[in-house]
Amino acid sequence: MPKNKFQDVIFTIIMATIMVYGMVVYNVALNTGTVNGTTFLTATHELPIMVPIAFVLEFFIVGKIAKMLAFTVMRPTDRPQFITYAISICICCIMCPIMSLVATFLFKEPSFGMWVKTWAMNFPMAICYQMFYCGPLVRLIFRAIFVRKNAEAPENMCAVDTE
Repeated sequence: MPKNKFQDVIFTIIMATIMVYGMVVYNVALNTGTVNGTTFLTATHELPIMVPIAFVLEFFIVGKIAKMLAFTVMRPTDRPQFITYAISICICCIMCPIMSLVATFLFKEPSFGMWVKTWAMNFPMAICYQMFYCGPLVRLIFRAIFVRKNAEAPENMCAVDTE
């Protein structure tokens, strides 16, 4: 996927934004007991706070730890798809309790019990959302942005070779 730091930053921004938005929508729905247009609008109010936190955590801390953890069970010679899944699962396992803690302090009545409850309610949704929806969508968006640029280069080289 990302091949350099710039691409890694872009990928992480997209992932953090889509993942945080989905999880905030989920939490707003849990708190209100319903899903309607206001649920999606209300969720946008937390994005300016939660997306930068998620980006900084994932880009500078959690991503590195998750890769180390993933490679305790995976080998570099394993299929790249499975390595991606392992890293995604490790990121969820680390980010969910941290982001649940942040959300508990910022938006709820802070207590250990509230944090554990928030974490327990968020984790099943976070792992499923990441593996089945958010992760594939972000990889699709990322490929649409970056692969086209790389795909054009070999075509241009072939045109030069035939002249």
